[in-house]
Amino acid sequence: MDLSELGAFVKSRRDRIRPADVGLPTGPRRRVPGLRRDEVAVLAGASVEYYIEIERGSGVQPSEQMLAALARALRLSRDERDHLYHLAGRALPADGGAAAHVHPGLLDLLDRLAGTPAQVITDLHVTLVQNPLAAALVGSESHLRGPEASFVWRWFTDPASRGLYPTDDHDRHAASFVADLRAAVARRGPRDEEATTLVDGLLARSEEFRTLWEQHDVAVRRAERKRLVHPELGVVEVNCLTLLSDDGRQRLLWFTPVPGTASVEQLELLRVLGTQDLVPER
Repeated sequence: MDLSELGAFVKSRRDRIRPADVGLPTGPRRRVPGLRRDEVAVLAGASVEYYIEIERGSGVQPSEQMLAALARALRLSRDERDHLYHLAGRALPADGGAAAHVHPGLLDLLDRLAGTPAQVITDLHVTLVQNPLAAALVGSESHLRGPEASFVWRWFTDPASRGLYPTDDHDRHAASFVADLRAAVARRGPRDEEATTLVDGLLARSEEFRTLWEQHDVAVRRAERKRLVHPELGVVEVNCLTLLSDDGRQRLLWFTPVPGTASVEQLELLRVLGTQDLVPER
């Protein structure tokens, strides 16, 4: 652990990032070449005081979650992300976990979708990062850890998670999740511990999952039309579009209203009112 070097490294990465690179306005007066410390703090979900202590290297030991948030806020490459964890004396997170390194290209696109609900997930349906509109539309998942971080896990083990979709659509989504998961498991290979643990756990806990898994259906979830149940807006009909990373392990999802339906006005209302009173409790 080298907290002094950690602070210097974080500051050096902050200095190289332009506000436009992370979706922030440039503004007429800026006295620093890169981001301000308060801007990085906001992007990482930390207080300004806490972030300043990190840069000072004065004893603050960031958690794995905070390191992941800093890596995303500062658009670190995988090597830079690994270096950040080494300096902090933390073990590197699993590739598919909630603290996994997010593909920089997908993050850049996410920043450019500020007016559209969008999020980056893994091929095991773990949400890595959401923009505010996505959190308002489908619920924030930033607090979830372990197996519960996977929406597929929650779908087959927690009945409350199915409230996101109308009851009539549950069978279709269950079959789609399993077919997509089978493709992901094969792509990762039999030695991937995260995928194997997820499947083994679901086989042990869900008869529905076992039945669908034994059918051996395979189909990667890409573009599809969905109906989402929002506690304030009601049923919102959207097109869910997907962009996959090169290795297929991460996906950028964004939601657009179906033309000619009430969802056009519903998503506009979501944008106008913001997220303060519309974040679903799932």
